[in-house]
Amino acid sequence: MTTSSAVLPDTPLHVGQVTAPGAEWLASAAACPSGALWAWRTQPTAPAALPCGTVFDVVNVPAVFGRRMLDRLWEEGPGSGPAAVHRGRMLFFAAPGAAQRLPSLLRWEAWGDSVPPLICHGAGDAVTVPPLTPADPAGPRWLVAPDTRHPWLPGPEVLVWAAVRAVRTACADEVRVSIFPPADQDAKVYDVSRRR
Repeated sequence: MTTSSAVLPDTPLHVGQVTAPGAEWLASAAACPSGALWAWRTQPTAPAALPCGTVFDVVNVPAVFGRRMLDRLWEEGPGSGPAAVHRGRMLFFAAPGAAQRLPSLLRWEAWGDSVPPLICHGAGDAVTVPPLTPADPAGPRWLVAPDTRHPWLPGPEVLVWAAVRAVRTACADEVRVSIFPPADQDAKVYDVSRRR
């Protein structure tokens, strides 16, 4: 599926707003899931802090690079789990354990040194998740909102794959090599096909 790099469409693959089952999934990460759901019912435009490590991990990347990763995941890969933007960064919700394993996998990759610094949130960490209903278009918001009680979450291998593809795509866009010299606009062209 091809997506625009400006906006992800609202399709079954890209849900812009959190659904009730998606909210239940998010709340299941909280110490008191019913309290988290109650807080969202009373203030759906408020962000929330949720712990990582049991229900999900979060990989936090610079927004532009994260956009490239998200495009690679949807255009060439398996898609993504929930993804959000917050304070100039993109948050990829990943399978528990991904935060611990991802840095070591990147060290083994040939292109790993070209990946911008990633912040991996796992067991013992907490992240601020966007509100269920966005109040400010410039504030934290979901790009791919959780829409099921058990969303698919990428593992560390999938995130490494997306990061390496994003780096390689960016490098290919910057370097355009041609074996032909630029055409001389003032050159005279003769038809030599009729010469003997």
